[in-house]
Amino acid sequence: MARPDPQELQHAQADDAPREPVVGVIYNPRSHRNKGQDLDLASRPYVHLAQPRERDGIVAALAEFAAKGVDYLIVNGGDGTVRDVLTGGMEVFGDKWPALAVLPKGKTNALNVDLGAPSGWNLCDAIDAFASGKRVVRRPLLVTRPGSEEAPLAGFIMGAGGFTLGIQAGQDAHRLGAFDSLAVGVTAAWGVLQALFGSDANKWRRGAEMEILLGDERTPLPHSGQGYEGRRAVMLASTLERFPVGLKLFGEHRKGLKLVAMDRPRRRLLAALPKILFAGPGKESASRGFYQMAVDRFELTIGDDYILDGEAFPGGKLCVESGPELRFVVP
Repeated sequence: MARPDPQELQHAQADDAPREPVVGVIYNPRSHRNKGQDLDLASRPYVHLAQPRERDGIVAALAEFAAKGVDYLIVNGGDGTVRDVLTGGMEVFGDKWPALAVLPKGKTNALNVDLGAPSGWNLCDAIDAFASGKRVVRRPLLVTRPGSEEAPLAGFIMGAGGFTLGIQAGQDAHRLGAFDSLAVGVTAAWGVLQALFGSDANKWRRGAEMEILLGDERTPLPHSGQGYEGRRAVMLASTLERFPVGLKLFGEHRKGLKLVAMDRPRRRLLAALPKILFAGPGKESASRGFYQMAVDRFELTIGDDYILDGEAFPGGKLCVESGPELRFVVP
């Protein structure tokens, strides 16, 4: 039997060898922990780096990545950068996204906490993890305006009412040097103190006018009668499954889109919140005006601004539902 030609065997082995993934990196130079780090890796021939400073630039960069056939999209920035990339990427990738990874470089990195990637993860680690890491599936929530031609916004944490005030307090916490889980804890503690000891005129206790309709049947979310009908102290929705400092915002572990709402921050309810948020809801939580549930979709009508991944957007009539399945790479 004739021996195989060594050169032909070498070529065959080369053809069978796994190729490096084509990597696109959205690098936010303004993110809290980005100070020119990891940029040396951009010189690799299969790594394409973009540093857009505006949202329109993100869409253009993602379109260029798609034209290059990227297998792997790495977002180097915080939760706000992730929101802008996912929102812009809906136009580019639709339901067919490349694998994703997130480097926790922002002031808040709630998505990274949920995914379980290490806080010190860098670009080199993320590239290596494409072959060796595992995939975690998450679906962002999509916020659309019925009857509008506006493109949907995509993100992971949406809130209104006291949550909007909490984000503002969180910005103050950032200025005092608190970030990530610490900032969440500072913000929560401040809000509870305001609601416990403030008068009914206190903005933390007033809440916001909002209507919440659940599912395709558009069933109104019940109201306990505490406070004013049609007002809620806070509303929060997310598709994440784990939260900073071990908070059980949505009660027992649930996948998909989840919703929590509070009618009025009565002092007895607020006193019970630590137990509710860390140990799970009691049987009387709903009767006290505190609701935790999983939903397929819901409609929200609100006159005030709402928050999506740390940024305020104008209210109005909104539809919230789950977006496409995304596969995040983690070590």
